[in-house]
Amino acid sequence: MKNIAVHLADGFEEIEAISIIDVLRRAGFEVTTVSVTGNLTVTGSHKIPVVADEFFENVNYDSIDMIVLPGGMPGAKNLNNHSGLKKQILEFNKNGKHLGAICAAPLVFGLSGILEGKNATCYPGFEENLEGALITEQPTVVDGNIITGKGAGVAIDFALKIVEELKGAETAAELAKKMIVL
Repeated sequence: MKNIAVHLADGFEEIEAISIIDVLRRAGFEVTTVSVTGNLTVTGSHKIPVVADEFFENVNYDSIDMIVLPGGMPGAKNLNNHSGLKKQILEFNKNGKHLGAICAAPLVFGLSGILEGKNATCYPGFEENLEGALITEQPTVVDGNIITGKGAGVAIDFALKIVEELKGAETAAELAKKMIVL
Protein backbone atom coordinates (compact mmCIF):
# COMPACT_ATOMS: atom_id res chain seq x y z
CA MET A 1 0.00 0.00 0.00
CA LYS A 2 1.27 3.47 -0.91
CA ASN A 3 1.73 6.01 1.89
CA ILE A 4 0.90 9.64 1.17
CA ALA A 5 1.65 12.59 3.45
CA VAL A 6 -0.67 15.61 3.09
CA HIS A 7 0.95 18.64 4.72
CA LEU A 8 -1.04 21.29 6.56
CA ALA A 9 0.06 24.80 7.47
CA ASP A 10 -2.10 27.52 8.99
CA GLY A 11 -4.11 29.15 6.21
CA PHE A 12 -4.51 26.01 4.05
CA GLU A 13 -7.46 25.74 1.68
CA GLU A 14 -9.93 23.45 3.43
CA ILE A 15 -11.73 22.13 0.33
CA GLU A 16 -8.43 21.11 -1.22
CA ALA A 17 -7.03 19.39 1.85
CA ILE A 18 -10.16 17.52 2.91
CA SER A 19 -11.20 16.51 -0.62
CA ILE A 20 -7.74 15.16 -1.38
CA ILE A 21 -7.48 13.28 1.93
CA ASP A 22 -10.95 11.80 1.46
CA VAL A 23 -10.46 10.66 -2.14
CA LEU A 24 -7.05 9.15 -1.43
CA ARG A 25 -8.36 7.22 1.57
CA ARG A 26 -11.32 5.97 -0.48
CA ALA A 27 -8.77 4.70 -3.00
CA GLY A 28 -7.11 2.65 -0.26
CA PHE A 29 -4.00 4.73 0.33
CA GLU A 30 -2.53 5.19 3.79
CA VAL A 31 -2.84 8.97 4.19
CA THR A 32 -1.11 10.82 7.00
CA THR A 33 -2.00 14.45 7.60
CA VAL A 34 1.12 16.28 8.73
CA SER A 35 1.21 19.53 10.69
CA VAL A 36 4.13 21.84 9.98
CA THR A 37 2.94 24.31 12.64
CA GLY A 38 4.08 22.78 15.92
CA ASN A 39 0.41 22.18 16.84
CA LEU A 40 -1.69 19.22 15.76
CA THR A 41 -4.69 21.50 15.26
CA VAL A 42 -4.14 23.48 12.09
CA THR A 43 -6.55 26.25 11.08
CA GLY A 44 -7.53 26.70 7.45
CA SER A 45 -7.93 29.93 5.53
CA HIS A 46 -11.66 29.95 6.30
CA LYS A 47 -11.08 29.42 10.03
CA ILE A 48 -11.94 25.69 10.01
CA PRO A 49 -9.67 23.80 12.42
CA VAL A 50 -8.41 20.36 11.39
CA VAL A 51 -6.55 17.97 13.66
CA ALA A 52 -3.52 16.52 11.87
CA ASP A 53 -2.39 12.94 12.42
CA GLU A 54 1.26 13.74 13.05
CA PHE A 55 3.86 16.44 13.57
CA PHE A 56 6.33 16.96 10.72
CA GLU A 57 9.25 16.07 12.98
CA ASN A 58 7.78 12.64 13.76
CA VAL A 59 7.21 11.47 10.16
CA ASN A 60 9.53 8.81 8.75
CA TYR A 61 9.80 10.05 5.16
CA ASP A 62 11.55 6.85 4.11
CA SER A 63 8.13 5.17 4.42
CA ILE A 64 6.28 7.91 2.50
CA ASP A 65 5.68 7.47 -1.24
CA MET A 66 4.25 10.92 -2.01
CA ILE A 67 4.15 14.41 -0.54
CA VAL A 68 1.01 16.47 -1.23
CA LEU A 69 0.56 20.19 -0.56
CA PRO A 70 -2.87 21.82 -0.48
CA GLY A 71 -2.93 25.50 -1.38
CA GLY A 72 -4.65 28.43 0.23
CA MET A 73 -3.19 31.58 1.61
CA PRO A 74 -1.24 32.09 3.68
CA GLY A 75 -0.98 28.29 3.88
CA ALA A 76 1.13 27.93 0.73
CA LYS A 77 3.58 30.60 1.93
CA ASN A 78 3.73 28.93 5.34
CA LEU A 79 4.55 25.60 3.68
CA ASN A 80 7.25 27.33 1.64
CA ASN A 81 8.77 28.80 4.82
CA HIS A 82 9.24 25.36 6.41
CA SER A 83 12.87 24.41 5.71
CA GLY A 84 12.45 20.76 6.73
CA LEU A 85 9.57 20.28 4.30
CA LYS A 86 11.51 21.93 1.49
CA LYS A 87 14.46 19.61 2.20
CA GLN A 88 12.16 16.58 1.94
CA ILE A 89 10.65 17.88 -1.31
CA LEU A 90 14.11 18.25 -2.85
CA GLU A 91 15.04 14.75 -1.69
CA PHE A 92 11.80 13.26 -3.07
CA ASN A 93 12.35 14.98 -6.41
CA LYS A 94 15.98 13.80 -6.58
CA ASN A 95 14.78 10.23 -6.03
CA GLY A 96 11.87 10.51 -8.50
CA LYS A 97 9.25 10.10 -5.77
CA HIS A 98 5.84 11.63 -6.40
CA LEU A 99 5.05 15.22 -5.43
CA GLY A 100 1.72 17.00 -5.69
CA ALA A 101 0.60 20.58 -5.10
CA ILE A 102 -2.59 22.46 -5.88
CA CYS A 103 -3.72 26.10 -6.05
CA ALA A 104 -0.99 28.42 -4.68
CA ALA A 105 1.09 25.53 -3.28
CA PRO A 106 2.97 24.79 -6.53
CA LEU A 107 4.93 27.92 -5.58
CA VAL A 108 6.81 25.72 -3.08
CA PHE A 109 8.02 23.55 -5.97
CA GLY A 110 8.76 26.54 -8.19
CA LEU A 111 10.73 28.43 -5.56
CA SER A 112 12.63 25.21 -4.80
CA GLY A 113 13.77 25.02 -8.44
CA ILE A 114 12.20 21.65 -9.26
CA LEU A 115 9.79 22.87 -11.94
CA GLU A 116 12.51 23.95 -14.38
CA GLY A 117 11.39 22.84 -17.86
CA LYS A 118 8.32 21.04 -16.50
CA ASN A 119 4.66 21.62 -17.36
CA ALA A 120 2.73 22.94 -14.36
CA THR A 121 -0.36 24.85 -13.37
CA CYS A 122 -1.41 26.91 -10.35
CA TYR A 123 -3.99 29.36 -9.11
CA PRO A 124 -4.08 32.44 -11.39
CA GLY A 125 -1.68 35.13 -10.20
CA PHE A 126 0.92 32.76 -8.74
CA GLU A 127 2.59 31.85 -12.05
CA GLU A 128 5.65 34.05 -11.38
CA ASN A 129 6.52 31.75 -8.46
CA LEU A 130 6.72 28.68 -10.70
CA GLU A 131 10.30 29.48 -11.69
CA GLY A 132 11.32 27.81 -14.93
CA ALA A 133 7.99 26.03 -15.41
CA LEU A 134 6.08 25.81 -18.65
CA ILE A 135 2.76 27.24 -17.43
CA THR A 136 -0.40 25.59 -18.74
CA GLU A 137 -4.04 26.53 -18.23
CA GLN A 138 -5.07 22.90 -17.76
CA PRO A 139 -6.85 22.19 -14.46
CA THR A 140 -4.51 19.31 -13.53
CA VAL A 141 -1.06 18.62 -14.96
CA VAL A 142 1.26 15.64 -14.63
CA ASP A 143 4.88 16.00 -15.69
CA GLY A 144 7.10 13.14 -14.60
CA ASN A 145 6.85 12.72 -10.82
CA ILE A 146 5.10 16.08 -10.25
CA ILE A 147 1.35 16.68 -10.27
CA THR A 148 -0.06 20.21 -10.03
CA GLY A 149 -3.63 21.48 -9.84
CA LYS A 150 -5.23 24.86 -10.47
CA GLY A 151 -7.44 25.34 -7.39
CA ALA A 152 -10.28 24.36 -5.09
CA GLY A 153 -12.74 23.64 -7.90
CA VAL A 154 -10.55 20.85 -9.26
CA ALA A 155 -9.53 19.31 -5.92
CA ILE A 156 -11.41 16.05 -6.57
CA ASP A 157 -10.03 15.77 -10.11
CA PHE A 158 -6.54 16.49 -8.75
CA ALA A 159 -6.94 13.71 -6.18
CA LEU A 160 -8.26 11.33 -8.83
CA LYS A 161 -5.22 12.15 -10.97
CA ILE A 162 -3.03 11.07 -8.05
CA VAL A 163 -5.02 7.82 -7.86
CA GLU A 164 -4.56 7.33 -11.60
CA GLU A 165 -0.81 7.89 -11.40
CA LEU A 166 -0.29 5.60 -8.40
CA LYS A 167 -2.96 2.92 -8.96
CA GLY A 168 -3.95 3.19 -12.62
CA ALA A 169 -6.65 4.75 -14.77
CA GLU A 170 -9.13 1.93 -14.19
CA THR A 171 -9.03 2.35 -10.40
CA ALA A 172 -9.41 6.13 -10.74
CA ALA A 173 -12.36 5.72 -13.13
CA GLU A 174 -14.09 3.21 -10.83
CA LEU A 175 -13.69 5.54 -7.87
CA ALA A 176 -14.95 8.54 -9.86
CA LYS A 177 -18.01 6.52 -10.90
CA LYS A 178 -18.74 5.51 -7.28
CA MET A 179 -18.40 9.14 -6.21
CA ILE A 180 -20.63 10.36 -9.10
CA VAL A 181 -17.85 12.60 -10.42
CA LEU A 182 -19.12 13.80 -13.78
